[in-house]
Amino acid sequence: MAKYDLSTIRHSAAHVMAHAVKKLFPEAKVTIGPSIEDGFYYDFDVPKPFTPEDLENISAEMENVIAEGAQFVRKEISREEALEMFKDEPYKLELINDLPEDEVISIYEEGDFVDLCRGPHTYNTKDVKAFKLLSAAGAYWRGDEKNPMLQRIYGTAFGKKSELDEYLERIAEAERRDHRKLGRELDLFSIQEEAGPGLVFWHPKGALVRKNIEDYWRAEHYDNGYEMVFTPHIARQELWKTSGHLDFFTDNIFQPMEVEGQPYLIRPMNCPFHLLIYKSRVRSYRELPIRWAELGTVYRYERSGVLHGLMRVRGFTQDDAHIICTRDQVHCETRRVLDFVLKILRRFGFIEYEVYLSTMPEKHVGDDEVWEQATEALKAALEDAGLEYKVDEGGGAFYGPKIDVKIKDAIGRVWQCSTIQVDFNEPERFDITYIGQDNQQHRPIMIHRALLGSLERFMGVLIEHYAGAFLLWLAPVQAVVIPIADRHNEYAETVKAKLRAEGFRVEVDDRNEKTGYKIREAQMQKIPYMLVVGDREAEAGEVSVRSRTEGDKGAIVVDKVVKEMKAELDA
Repeated sequence: MAKYDLSTIRHSAAHVMAHAVKKLFPEAKVTIGPSIEDGFYYDFDVPKPFTPEDLENISAEMENVIAEGAQFVRKEISREEALEMFKDEPYKLELINDLPEDEVISIYEEGDFVDLCRGPHTYNTKDVKAFKLLSAAGAYWRGDEKNPMLQRIYGTAFGKKSELDEYLERIAEAERRDHRKLGRELDLFSIQEEAGPGLVFWHPKGALVRKNIEDYWRAEHYDNGYEMVFTPHIARQELWKTSGHLDFFTDNIFQPMEVEGQPYLIRPMNCPFHLLIYKSRVRSYRELPIRWAELGTVYRYERSGVLHGLMRVRGFTQDDAHIICTRDQVHCETRRVLDFVLKILRRFGFIEYEVYLSTMPEKHVGDDEVWEQATEALKAALEDAGLEYKVDEGGGAFYGPKIDVKIKDAIGRVWQCSTIQVDFNEPERFDITYIGQDNQQHRPIMIHRALLGSLERFMGVLIEHYAGAFLLWLAPVQAVVIPIADRHNEYAETVKAKLRAEGFRVEVDDRNEKTGYKIREAQMQKIPYMLVVGDREAEAGEVSVRSRTEGDKGAIVVDKVVKEMKAELDA
């Protein structure tokens, strides 16, 4: 049997699925069915949404189609033939009419099913050996909310059943770690429909985890030569016209509000504000580089169909910073940021990365020569840091090239977090300058950089990476003292006070419940240390320690528990 790449197998599986759907739902109108990173999908226009039972029936019918072993046969036809062939399929007709006049139109026949398709496909349906339909969801035709809502069926396929089984286990593990589920169970955050989708409410425990992240972030930035700034949440629309964001990000900017007859925008970016601070007075080369950081909350109009817990929201806080420097300083500052990125990520337990250098996109501003200089500076910084990287051709921002650092989580998924972007466009647009050694005005370069990205998204990644069991320094409750009976409450409070005096976040669970129940609930809440106290512990000045990671450790004097917890923090 020929060996096919996953993309070909998955594309063929999508074709087989469309065949099965048309058999079971003859009224369904077919659209497109591409392979994607982890599988495939196909969109259908049907009278009512697909149910889980429908997916089971479609899957069974796919098995029948596969068993028939019909060959995929490619044919090239004229535009007129295509229009006649698909006269009852309005979405296919639209696709045909959108094709350039000189484009070759191809179809694939398989049994009694024909699809408009460029291919490629496997030799026959029996080559689709291991597949699974995963879910159904709504999707707008061509991703435009003005178009009809379709039903999209997602699936995946592999060359071997063992590979499919491994993938499904990873999916099951991802579901167990889903930050939306754990966010509810651990009472960390919520999204309230009364307020609107994509807007996050941080509950006390989640807010405490976020505060821990922010406190560490600020302290490290001060230690690394940054200064903090705070800027407004709204400004005149003209500001984002000057910056270019109105031209390049119009679809993601909320509609303006009118203030005293002038249009104002709720901010989608922080960078224009930092440039205005820079422009507030004359700057000298002696001040450069300037490093300004801000945990700035921004708002972007994300379509409801792409919103996803903390990972994709409409209001989020960026760990934003901008470095304004001379051209000669770009390499050194980029190298410095790379070291900072890796230090910060390691503190959160991320030690595996994928690094990308993204180059000039087709739609961009600035001279090619300047782009080349900036790209070479980033490349040299990566090589100096000894980091392996891949080149993402054309993946840069419209204003300059960038470095992206993607982290790998506990189950091997990759997440975009850190980014370093060189910008020679906005300094030009805002006409910022500095006085050089020659007493002449010169144009600086701006480096945009984020270490964690969006705090909301990073929190979602952290929850899933640790399955809610945060590192001790991040945990909202680091220890819970569990008195066995009411007479032990006073000693439990004494233990709590001692630990709190050492800076730990501790609670006492003095509810009238059995000890085993309290321990199980503390475990469900992912609390790192459970300290049980009874008569013997109170008399000896001890606690019976149960560690989230090491299990039952027996009775230990309180001072030793403090020492062990501090050692874990230092580690």
